[in-house]
Amino acid sequence: MDGHGRGDGSRPTGCAEPLAAAAPPDPPPYEEVWRFTAPAVDASVPQARHAVRDLLRRQGVPVPDDLVHGLLLIVSELVTNAVRHAAVLSPTLAVEIAVGAEWLQVSVEDDHPYRPTALETDHGRTGGRGLLLVREIAREAGGVCEVAHTASGGKVIWAALPLKPAF
Repeated sequence: MDGHGRGDGSRPTGCAEPLAAAAPPDPPPYEEVWRFTAPAVDASVPQARHAVRDLLRRQGVPVPDDLVHGLLLIVSELVTNAVRHAAVLSPTLAVEIAVGAEWLQVSVEDDHPYRPTALETDHGRTGGRGLLLVREIAREAGGVCEVAHTASGGKVIWAALPLKPAF
């Protein structure tokens, strides 16, 4: 997993600053973006979930337990959807975790062009409500979930959740 987007916080030499101007605070050490790829197979579902959980712990991201549980369920649902519905045209998928000072975002990208929509609750069906579940988890946490096309013609489904509880 490679991190992207953080500078070292150093200033160019020879630049004087007035004492009254406060330097912006350094970003939290966990503020970063990580991306990993996995084959579009069933075994990737628990592997992605464990990788995200371990990443959050290792980086010291201050995520409340209930948010972690919701986030891991989102990862499981999105990776499962990519494995079940996109593997025929997308043998690999990508999982990205982006963490800011007050939010985190998880996304799953594949190369299949079909953009799913959240199905309505149908108590007679035993499946097909994963995206609906993802949207509900995100909404209850005060976040959002969206589906978008990628430049390569595939899709990315992402959910952004606040690190602070919604009031």
